Amino acid sequence: MARRAPHRILLNLVLDSLIACLALPAAMLLDAPGAWPPATWWLGALPGAVLALLLAGLPVRLPQQYWRYAGLPDLLGICGAALGAALLFWGGLEVLGAWVPPNPAFPAIHAITLGALLGAPRIAGRLHHARPLPEATLAPQPVLLVGAGDGADIFIRALAGERQPAFRVVGILSMRARQTGRRIQGHPILGTAEEIAAVLDRMKEEDRLPALIVLSTHHVQGLALERLLDAADRHGIPVRRAPSVTSLDPAARRLADRLEGKAGQGMGVGARLKLDPVAIEDLLDRPQIPLDREGMARLIQGRRVLVTGAGGTIGGELARQVAALGPAALTLLDHGEFALYEIDLELRERHPDVPRRAVLADIRDEPRMRRLLEELRPELVFHAAALKHVPMVENNPLEGLLTNALGTRVVADAAAAVGCLAMVFISTDKAVNPTSVMGASKRLAEMYCQALDVQARLAGRGMRCVTVRFGNVLGSTGSVVPLFRRQLERGGPLTVTHPDMRRYFMTVREAVGLVLQASVIGAEDSASLGHAQPPELAEGGIFVLDMGKPVKIVDLARRMIRLAGLRPEEDVEIRFTGLRPGEKLYEELFHGQEPPRPTEFKGLLVATPRTADPALVGRAIDEIAAAARAGSPRAALAQLGRLVPEFDHNAEGAEATAAR
Repeated sequence: MARRAPHRILLNLVLDSLIACLALPAAMLLDAPGAWPPATWWLGALPGAVLALLLAGLPVRLPQQYWRYAGLPDLLGICGAALGAALLFWGGLEVLGAWVPPNPAFPAIHAITLGALLGAPRIAGRLHHARPLPEATLAPQPVLLVGAGDGADIFIRALAGERQPAFRVVGILSMRARQTGRRIQGHPILGTAEEIAAVLDRMKEEDRLPALIVLSTHHVQGLALERLLDAADRHGIPVRRAPSVTSLDPAARRLADRLEGKAGQGMGVGARLKLDPVAIEDLLDRPQIPLDREGMARLIQGRRVLVTGAGGTIGGELARQVAALGPAALTLLDHGEFALYEIDLELRERHPDVPRRAVLADIRDEPRMRRLLEELRPELVFHAAALKHVPMVENNPLEGLLTNALGTRVVADAAAAVGCLAMVFISTDKAVNPTSVMGASKRLAEMYCQALDVQARLAGRGMRCVTVRFGNVLGSTGSVVPLFRRQLERGGPLTVTHPDMRRYFMTVREAVGLVLQASVIGAEDSASLGHAQPPELAEGGIFVLDMGKPVKIVDLARRMIRLAGLRPEEDVEIRFTGLRPGEKLYEELFHGQEPPRPTEFKGLLVATPRTADPALVGRAIDEIAAAARAGSPRAALAQLGRLVPEFDHNAEGAEATAAR
């Protein structure tokens, strides 16, 4: 049980009792100065006034109020206690037949006087502890807020609650023109976010340029955020984002302080408001795509689900979103012990009610995978396990072929053998016209999954193989964003292979949401799930996520430098290192022989399948695996080239080959 502070509560009782004794003669003087009761009357009246206040203060817990944190609810409680005490005191005089003030309005005057005397010291205590420390030597930084809604209001209130604020609001920019000219807590709205360039120029002429721009709304994204960053960059002003509303709210911050054992410190120097950096994801400007959440729940809920590569970025997010949909059982499979431990621990904390199992296994070990799936009997398999880093696979091509091609075949065959309803295979845009071993190995895996899917659809039974292809995921393991962050922490330089290199990007949450959406569309049919297959998917196909427009990597580097409050080429160098083996300048989402078709869901397209016999592809994968196990990369890559004729291996990182 938590310890109380009896000495503080007792002190409040004593002080409130003294105030009750003081309020009674003060009310008598205000009510009728000439009508003064006899001296003997006070001997019973003063204890009666104290008792009345104590009784009236019990429902609102008056003695337990924290004076320095007194707010509107506390003041309302004081008013109620004062009114109740005045009525109880007046009623006691009537019942006892004691001397009664001649003015019938005395209870109201008594209540007002008592309420004012009770509230005054509490308000004074709040104001005293909210004032800046006299010994403060650092002047607060002037900031310009962007966003004139609740976020700005709470941000300003949070600053007012600090004893030594680090920031001082000098103006606000709104998202709507009609708010210009108005004020929020005395701070002027100088214009709209679109007018930031003109507003900053005007403030510079008036010699009151802010030291920082703070985004108090999440509505500034994409192109609007890019323009804002450009305007701020011209004046050398860094841009930051205000914390979430809950962390800004004074009550929430006090609660956090108490949980950390700082209840006595309050909003002191140690409780300074901290700003967050603007996330690179905010610059993608990707609209929210509505998803069929009911369809996802219908697909996942009550079913046994297996996620391979669960310790990776995509596999981990798949595990999170699948767990939230209520599967009957969720199996997490990965070859890396620590990565598997982390996602298992996270799901144990987030979804303790979901039956879960963490399995260490190598997807290339066919006997182990067959035994495992016979034991688990999964109804849905999400296959995200792969080797995806292009230069790493170029240096270890046989490992890439064994994991990406053979491993996918092993998982697919084992899942089909136990009657799995659907397997979802996560592919990559690097499988289109591949120039790397990684891309070609993923294309070979696509071919096998497509062949199995077409075979099952033509037969009207069997496991569906849903292939989903997309580009880079921001922040994923081995991607360029974490690399740039590490290089920024060291002070640069940021390394980019080529000034014209472009890539598709999306966030991991969006990518996995669309993967699940594709799974719903691709897996549903009348035989297995009780729903008719969409006509555009009667022959199967590869689902391709709409990745938007490709982003130049050098532009991404510049944006990240600016988001860190630095200047590209001045504070941080950008160095071009040349294309690496297997890389190409531009990634593609569709091959020339697989024209895209739309689906009923925005954000998802279907690539027309290039069909093949699964037995033939399977035998070719076995031949490649045999060459790989024999340590013969030349034979393995030669067979890979025959199976994937568009594979144009850029083994030396030559720019001409990569550009094709």
